[in-house]
Amino acid sequence: MIFLKFDRRIFSHFDWVLLVFVLAVCAMGILNIYSTGFSAAGGQTSFYLKQLQWVVLGFILMMAVFFLDYHVIVQYAYAIYGFILMLLVLVLVIGSSSHGAQRWLGAGAFAVQPSEFMKAVIIITLARYFDNHKSNESYSLKELLVPFMMVMTPFLLILKQPDLGTALMLIVIFVSIIAFMGVNRKSLIFVVVSGLILAPGGWFLLKDYQRERLITFLNPERDPLGSGYHIIQSKIAIGSGEIFGKGFLSGSQTQLKFLPEQQTDFVFSVFAEEWGFIGSMFLIAVFMVIILWGLKIALQAKDSLGTIIAFGVTAFISWEVFINIGMVLGILPVVGIPLPFFSYGGSAMLTLMAAVGLLMNVSARRFILQK
Repeated sequence: MIFLKFDRRIFSHFDWVLLVFVLAVCAMGILNIYSTGFSAAGGQTSFYLKQLQWVVLGFILMMAVFFLDYHVIVQYAYAIYGFILMLLVLVLVIGSSSHGAQRWLGAGAFAVQPSEFMKAVIIITLARYFDNHKSNESYSLKELLVPFMMVMTPFLLILKQPDLGTALMLIVIFVSIIAFMGVNRKSLIFVVVSGLILAPGGWFLLKDYQRERLITFLNPERDPLGSGYHIIQSKIAIGSGEIFGKGFLSGSQTQLKFLPEQQTDFVFSVFAEEWGFIGSMFLIAVFMVIILWGLKIALQAKDSLGTIIAFGVTAFISWEVFINIGMVLGILPVVGIPLPFFSYGGSAMLTLMAAVGLLMNVSARRFILQK
């Protein structure tokens, strides 16, 4: 039985530092989401209450993942991968649609986004593969073919929804892990050159609105009331926050609803307008502590499996922070990547909390000898 693997000794090595900083970001995120739904004329949206519910559910999931030995979890990695893959297929068949994208299973409060779950699942799947196929030297292209196919299968299914941002995150996680594991020089040169040659062809695989996003990224002023509206309003909001911000519930771009997608993609813009440069740097500093703590856990893990898992989770969180903030600042194209623990979204919150549970799992069990 899987539950027989529980070891009570892990309580004495619980990672309180990681938990406190993660919950701090969640708390700031809930306050920020409250602000996005606030109206001086009266009334309030329920997004912040729903986010609180997702945080609580995420915490329960995080603790469940923490309690189970990560070695046992990884034993079931391929089965979990297959199950989420099946859900991705079901999304394309019977999934619900919103804003032209078919990404959800279920409806209303019970809708889930399986593509988000795949971000964490691909980490444990790759961890199992590389732990079972250790190499004394750098990996060759032939050795990377199987894990590449493991990533490309959900990548193509998610791209079909379409969800370019989540699909690209799978590639980013994969590249981060194989770079960490080591790729020989010839293979690396081949991949880079091939990517440069094939990249222009990728333009024709994009949807019209995705091409428009890339063009807008290069010149948002070309269509200020259309495709460039989001990023222009985001820059105005961030800039108007100046050093100390306009104050909680006092952001004009936010409260007057000029800023689109306030509780999801552009939550950082809301926060920057209300809390300014100082507040923004504080939030980024908290994220940096989480990221550096994750790298510390990876370095101190007692085995290669724990190291791969901890590094994969840390890379996942790091890239989402970097891409989301880069998006709202206009230095990266808008691809729909949420800000971890901060943006509104149930599936994303559950995935991130489960990932943190894995980090805590690796952290605590480095003190416990394997039987």
